[in-house]
Amino acid sequence: MAEQHSSAGDSIVVAKAKTDGPREAADEIARQLAHARLAMAVVFVSPFYDPEIFIAELSRRMPDIPIFGCTTAGELSPGGWDEDSVVAMGFNAADFVIAARPLLDLATFRVDRGRSICTELQQEFAQRTEHCEPGQESFGLLLIDGMCQREETIMSAIYASLEDIPIVGGSAGDGMRFEKSWVFHGGKALTDAAVLILIKTRLPFRLFKCDHFEPTSTKMVVTEADIEHRIVKEINAEPAALEYSRAVGISDSKLDAFSFAAHPVLVRVGGAYYARSIQRMDPDGSLRFFCAVDEGMVLTVARERDPVDATSDLLKEITDDLGEVSIFIGFECVLRRLDVEQHQLSREMSELYRRNNVIGFQTYGEQYRSMHVNQTLTGVAIGKRAVVPQ
Repeated sequence: MAEQHSSAGDSIVVAKAKTDGPREAADEIARQLAHARLAMAVVFVSPFYDPEIFIAELSRRMPDIPIFGCTTAGELSPGGWDEDSVVAMGFNAADFVIAARPLLDLATFRVDRGRSICTELQQEFAQRTEHCEPGQESFGLLLIDGMCQREETIMSAIYASLEDIPIVGGSAGDGMRFEKSWVFHGGKALTDAAVLILIKTRLPFRLFKCDHFEPTSTKMVVTEADIEHRIVKEINAEPAALEYSRAVGISDSKLDAFSFAAHPVLVRVGGAYYARSIQRMDPDGSLRFFCAVDEGMVLTVARERDPVDATSDLLKEITDDLGEVSIFIGFECVLRRLDVEQHQLSREMSELYRRNNVIGFQTYGEQYRSMHVNQTLTGVAIGKRAVVPQ
């Protein structure tokens, strides 16, 4: 099924394809972006499509445009929530200047190597942006293999190196399979890798983070963990699944993705609470998390607000702040979607995204400034180009 592209105030062109195969999807995306003069294209691709074929075909059709992106656990398209589709954004060269680097071999990634890569990237970025008008601001997008379990290390290296450039992004997905996810750079689909894109723009923008949880007075302490693999074995010196179930008030025999989506735990960092979502329960009763865990970590049981109301409030606040928003580039946790579905609010949330032009993908984790978080919508809102009086 072919879809016509939409325009985000001409600054970002949004394209979508929903076809039978990766070549046809690449054809459709390239056709919709063909007439724009682009600084780059960013594509979010359902694992329904072979990622290696798709990115090779799209790069062949758009040889002069840098293309970045990743696979998803769902897409945020012009029509709202979607699946089995490709969503793309073309960034107008008149409004954006970019520089990008891949970060490879994340399994052996060291912070010092990350700092070296960021220094090189900053130097290239400075050269590319030296002729930009004064007053323009920069931000970064980070797309990372969602199966690498190295997000915190990567964010630490980037934050230490790019203190004055705020970063937002998402961890690539694989539907609900959790087997293999991919990021795109240089016409190739890469695993165990990330892509960092620095962007300077003359348009107003705001980074944002939205969840719908509040802390309760119920606390738990991680007393045994496999830190490297993000596995909590014991909470309060009891088997992790058993103690978690007791704390949130459900049976441990009923723990599944929907249970974890409805009952995340929170961790307090720097005076603010951030969600820490559980991926699954292992056969031995351990809990496998999407984020880093550590022994001695205090977990706070969360209380939910209405997710649609919380998101609507944030989008309105940002719109009031920027005056007018052309696009919200969003990175939304797949467990957040499951929780909304469980509350039978999918139609309302999807319509909210459609009305506000929230474009992006559903993730295995979200990046926001220095943090890797879960069960959250993060992103960047980009305002409209000022109209010059005639």
